[in-house]
Amino acid sequence: MSIPTYRSMLRVGAAMALIALSGCATMDREECLTVDWRTVGYEDGVAGYSGDRIGEHRKACAKHGVTPDLTAYQAGRQEGLREFCTPSNGFRLGSQGGSYSGMCPSDLDPAFSDAFHDGHQLYVLESRLSNVNYEINAKRGSLRNAESDIVSRSALAISSTATGEERAQAVVDVKNLGERVGRLKNEIRQLEEERVHCERDLADYRATLQLP
Repeated sequence: MSIPTYRSMLRVGAAMALIALSGCATMDREECLTVDWRTVGYEDGVAGYSGDRIGEHRKACAKHGVTPDLTAYQAGRQEGLREFCTPSNGFRLGSQGGSYSGMCPSDLDPAFSDAFHDGHQLYVLESRLSNVNYEINAKRGSLRNAESDIVSRSALAISSTATGEERAQAVVDVKNLGERVGRLKNEIRQLEEERVHCERDLADYRATLQLP
């Protein structure tokens, strides 16, 4: 499939930003009293909201004694969904780790779903590489700490001011730390090998999507 254009990505990016705010009250008192429910439905459809979005509007407006016009809302939402349910938006939604609940009209769903799955696979591969890099960095930090501790514990083991018990414990600590350093180096080496595979898989998949 072709990669979504920059303009399309901006449009759906704005839609995703709206979805991220869905936890807030959707409408205030004045909006509830003056709203055109067909327009609200259209805007929700264009933003890609799921069908239960109307429930949030109903809850927000119930406080002000207003009941949504479900028929008008649904008609507007279906119009909006026809603009949202494009392959470029499907790809964008999938590549951002979003979810798709099958709300697109039946004639648009196959192309949207295919693009969504393409984007989701990209998201999975990028996340896998990101996680491996995170683990490598975390273990490298632990390795640095362990090596630093070896230096300080080794100094204590030969210190003339330490007690015999302290020196003996320091020797044990150095031994244990040395073993930990060995384990960490082995784990880092394995993760670096895994990273090579992750980078290759991601590059191969991006090539199938014709990414630059």
